[in-house]
Amino acid sequence: MFELWLPVIFGIFIWWFATGLVLLLDGLPHTTFRWSLLISSLLAIGALVGLAHTADQITALGVYCAFTCALLVWGWHELTFLTGSLTGPRKTAFVPNKDGSGRFSQAVAAILWHELAIIACGLLIVAITWGAQNQIGTWTFLVLWIMRTSAKLNLYFGVRNLSEEFLPAHLAYMGSYFLKRRMNFFLPLSVVGSSIVLALLLVRAFEPGSPSATTVGLLLVSTMLAMAILEHLLLVLPLQSTALWKWALRNRKTEATIAPDLATRPKHEDFLHAG
Repeated sequence: MFELWLPVIFGIFIWWFATGLVLLLDGLPHTTFRWSLLISSLLAIGALVGLAHTADQITALGVYCAFTCALLVWGWHELTFLTGSLTGPRKTAFVPNKDGSGRFSQAVAAILWHELAIIACGLLIVAITWGAQNQIGTWTFLVLWIMRTSAKLNLYFGVRNLSEEFLPAHLAYMGSYFLKRRMNFFLPLSVVGSSIVLALLLVRAFEPGSPSATTVGLLLVSTMLAMAILEHLLLVLPLQSTALWKWALRNRKTEATIAPDLATRPKHEDFLHAG
């Protein structure tokens, strides 16, 4: 029984700790960024090698390694984004056109290089593991990409909790592309759709005769998906998700510091024509 709980515990811990570590590193002085990025880049390269090495290993150790390698690669993307090293060609807050439009195109321009890098890296991981037996690393990266894209879209469409504390001062302009509202049409679709996928993964994990390594791998992916669903729910529930990572946010500047860059955020009534 413990071998079934271990991947769940490991998945929850690494989700919490890895998120906090990226936030902590991003809150350090800018002079440390080069070292954080260098170490993260080396780890990401090593992780890609690890994914290739474990691609045909259908063992518990192999799936744990593939899962961790995928997270290391994803962590590189998160760190390059939050340090401002790889975002997009637009580095300023939303400025509406004369007709009030332009928010979507400007929002895409603000994160374009980041998104293209994720797609390129995802294709590389697919190529590395193509036709291999151990697809846990690929599935993990895919889950992270789809769910993070979904979270970004929900922030764009509007949610209750924008979690602006996660934005460092040098990325404060990103907050101008968020919309604050109680609910949007896309969030229920996101939660229901991902919950169905989660249920299917769990059914597959506990199929009679399923190899133990396959069960462990699917439980790792399922746990990461469950945490992503929780993050979606925290966008609209009257709870502060930042409480989970207070230890990582202690070096962040106050909200007053980033508030001026959020002045151009669209009001709720601008939602329908802020395309």
